[in-house]
Amino acid sequence: MKIAVLGGSFNPIHIGHLALADEVCTTLGYDKVLFIPTYNPPHKEMNAALPASERLELVRQACSADSRFCAEPCEIERSGVSYTYDTICYLEEHYRKELDGPIGLIMGDDLLPGFHLWYKASELAQKCILILARREVKAEDKNHANVHSGEYAKVSHGEQAFDIASEPLFKDAVRLDNAVLPISSTDIRSRIADGRSFKYLVPTAVFNYIKDGSLYGYK
Repeated sequence: MKIAVLGGSFNPIHIGHLALADEVCTTLGYDKVLFIPTYNPPHKEMNAALPASERLELVRQACSADSRFCAEPCEIERSGVSYTYDTICYLEEHYRKELDGPIGLIMGDDLLPGFHLWYKASELAQKCILILARREVKAEDKNHANVHSGEYAKVSHGEQAFDIASEPLFKDAVRLDNAVLPISSTDIRSRIADGRSFKYLVPTAVFNYIKDGSLYGYK
């Protein structure tokens, strides 16, 4: 089984995440995409984040309609700082009897300039097939946006084109010509807080879970 992983805060998960996972399965032939909600991201402070258990449940709701998608709770169960390298090591062991080739690590192109700062980035690039996806980067509502921290805060996050060829860590990476949807979790949180429409920006099960639980200030 070919497995790819898509990590993030998923605060909340939305149809852009699912569209990207579908592209990875359809175009690159992966059998399964594991959605991995982070517990404590090492390079950013999450704004208006739900408890980890709630974000995990949102991911489970989103994955429930597609057998190719699965919510993987390992980072939340591990707690502490969520390092991708540790997660990949765990998944290699957990799925060792099922894995067909290296795990694919899906990354939005906004993450590429700071990838060299990730924990054990070079080992991670050797372990995984890095799948580089296009992502629209735009100015976001500062009241709801996450804040980059540490050395990562000094890196340009998509404001200008990043030259992939200049970073040896990406020499074996796969570029994905995915559809780019102008949707972000930050914008969805802002919309919910302001009472604006967001119903069709998330899977139906996620919308219902947010509505029924009055999450993100939903009224």
